[in-house]
Amino acid sequence: MSIEDIKKVAKLIKDSSKTMVLTGAGISTESGIPDFRSPNTGLWEHIDPMEALSTSVLYNNPKKFYKEGFNMLLSMTDAEPNRAHFALAEMERLGYIKGVITQNIDNLHYKAGSKYILEVHGNTREGSCMKCANTVDLNVLINKVNNGEIPPKCDNCGGTLRPDVVFFGDMLPEDFNTSVREVETSDLLIVIGSSLTVSPVNYLPQMAKKLVIINMGPTAMDSFAEVKIEDKAGKTLEAILDELYEE
Repeated sequence: MSIEDIKKVAKLIKDSSKTMVLTGAGISTESGIPDFRSPNTGLWEHIDPMEALSTSVLYNNPKKFYKEGFNMLLSMTDAEPNRAHFALAEMERLGYIKGVITQNIDNLHYKAGSKYILEVHGNTREGSCMKCANTVDLNVLINKVNNGEIPPKCDNCGGTLRPDVVFFGDMLPEDFNTSVREVETSDLLIVIGSSLTVSPVNYLPQMAKKLVIINMGPTAMDSFAEVKIEDKAGKTLEAILDELYEE
């Protein structure tokens, strides 16, 4: 990370009438949540996602899902936001960014105080009924599962409750369509902590008028970025925020 790159990113933000941010698992590693694909440390090194977090297992083998996949989801619910999450919340408060599009389901942007969050892969705060669409706190599912109610049932209609996470086999939520519209009407997209390998979210940077990438490691869109910074998200975003404060 060079001061020249930081100044250039800050200028791009200042010159932009609308800036959106896209975050991936790399922004949350500083909160102790391992990403999915890093060699030797990624979650998928040890667990087959098509087994643990798929609609096939959720619907057809709920006991397996609530023993494996559900516990994986719960493992990240105690994590706390890091410097990067707080810096983005502050940038939004100051009007430098409109909001955050996130691939993460860890709720950390929410906890950090960001207001406009598009969660394209869902969240681990809530669950909903597949029959009546009633939304409940995730703790309702946790309590039911701990009491042996598998799959957990809706108290309103008796339908099946499920976590509001986008699993393999699910359609993407309306937040994704909103994200497309937001990026298409933005001057700048800042990608943070994503290798841009997951479709269809990795198409969003291709729609951006101008692109900044902050990621440890290469992405397929590096050559299209105005600036590419390979450093930790926390100190990078704090440095950018400090530069914005200078004005």
